[in-house]
Amino acid sequence: MSLYSLIRPLIFCFDAETAHGLAVTALKSGLLPRCAAAEDPVLVSTLWGLRFPTPVGLAAGFDKNAEVPDAMLAQGFGFVEAGTVTPRPQEGNPKPRMFRLSADRAVINRLGFNNAGLEAFRAKAEARQGRPGIFGANVGANKDTSDPVSDYVAGIRALYGLSDYFTVNISSPNTPGLRSLQRQDALDRLLGAVMAARLEAHGARSGRLVPLLVKIAPDLSPEERADIAKVALKHEVDGLIISNTTISRPAGLHGPFRGETGGLSGQPLLKLATEVLGDMYKLTEGRIPLVGVGGIENGQDAYRKIRAGASLVQLYSAMVYEGPGLGASVAQELANCLRADGYANVSEAVGADWGA
Repeated sequence: MSLYSLIRPLIFCFDAETAHGLAVTALKSGLLPRCAAAEDPVLVSTLWGLRFPTPVGLAAGFDKNAEVPDAMLAQGFGFVEAGTVTPRPQEGNPKPRMFRLSADRAVINRLGFNNAGLEAFRAKAEARQGRPGIFGANVGANKDTSDPVSDYVAGIRALYGLSDYFTVNISSPNTPGLRSLQRQDALDRLLGAVMAARLEAHGARSGRLVPLLVKIAPDLSPEERADIAKVALKHEVDGLIISNTTISRPAGLHGPFRGETGGLSGQPLLKLATEVLGDMYKLTEGRIPLVGVGGIENGQDAYRKIRAGASLVQLYSAMVYEGPGLGASVAQELANCLRADGYANVSEAVGADWGA
């Protein structure tokens, strides 16, 4: 029995957002035991010139202000993604805005990009320079901005050289109008601007160009998925993260909070997010690395994403129920799944469901 399972009843005495804040504080204290296991060669892969010790990463949303990336790497995650960060600090939506659906192993949130802003995020990123571990920065737009594209450009410019990769988040359902940036013309304009900003920021620097990924929603029609794939290929983005939370509500959700407004994450999202992942793998013909997110709570779920086309996976919501050591246990279970099917390395299993 894990330490987290013993203290979970106490943690669940607090509302979900308060409990999350306590978790971040505990991680910052450095008192939590490390969960990192010995490196397993079946899990090691290289993407964008980066060596991932395990393909299991921490999704954005847990560490909005880059306060605990190293603590989460020490918990056994292969990489961590902090944010979403906006140019200016913002409070987000009114509380309460985060709800557990315990019977469904799910969470609903309508946080609304609450964060301390680029200046604070940059200071944290600068402070960890030179430390080991892959660190990604997830950038977004302020709720009241008059020009969302300029907000994304500002994030790229301010943080260039301080993260191992960028994620352009255009898929949160909790910032009005944000998902409209996924439409073909809007996405074309946005990607043109952020790719140019990245190249300009790279300037005369030596070394690799920092990879740029785009995070999309699961609530997309087949036509919208095809449009996104077309634009992503046109601009040669380095990766797609699939997916963010869903505004849909699968039948059979339980508990008093099931009707709350916001994005649903956790186990009920697994099927939908994996379906979209598989579609995007086929639409991009496997030419763009994909990161599978949504509903992962064990190694079998992660393996399912990889076989559907993901080169990497991320999780967050399941930690509400299993604790921060989940990343290490998912990675170990994933290694067992790979070996059971005769794979020598995780990269061999990417897209296996489609005969890749």
